[in-house]
Amino acid sequence: MYAFGLNAQKTDYDWKKMNPKQRKEVINNLSPEERKALLNEFRNNMVMDNLNLDPSDKKEFTDIYNEYLESQKQIKSQFNSNFDAETLSDEEAKAKLQQSFEVGQKLLDNRKKYADKMQQIIPCQKVLKLFQSEGMMREKMNERKPRGNDNAAKQRQNP
Repeated sequence: MYAFGLNAQKTDYDWKKMNPKQRKEVINNLSPEERKALLNEFRNNMVMDNLNLDPSDKKEFTDIYNEYLESQKQIKSQFNSNFDAETLSDEEAKAKLQQSFEVGQKLLDNRKKYADKMQQIIPCQKVLKLFQSEGMMREKMNERKPRGNDNAAKQRQNP
């Protein structure tokens, strides 16, 4: 593995020619910042390939797409989903439910705003395709996420 080198740029790797073990080793040797940048690059490349964008539109679209994702992330952070609904009083549960609706509406409004921006660069069919693929990517990522200890504990309790 010495050929990869720890200080090599992430673009120096031919990821498709590596086996999974090699890819995992390289990724594990990256700093958290480098790992995040690499995953963002992979995600952006996957989106660009899926949409089959004209090379002249890629930079501008990628900038808006990343801005959109960051904006969605900021809105989602306004809702703390780390609570046990069963322990909330009726008033607390109503307030939490209302807050979830408000955050959901903000996410939808934001999505509409960025759909309009994206349509300035790419056709609306590709924007629609992007939003369709977003859900599929989220599902794939959730499949790969290791389940938390809560699920493992529940499974042990309920065989």
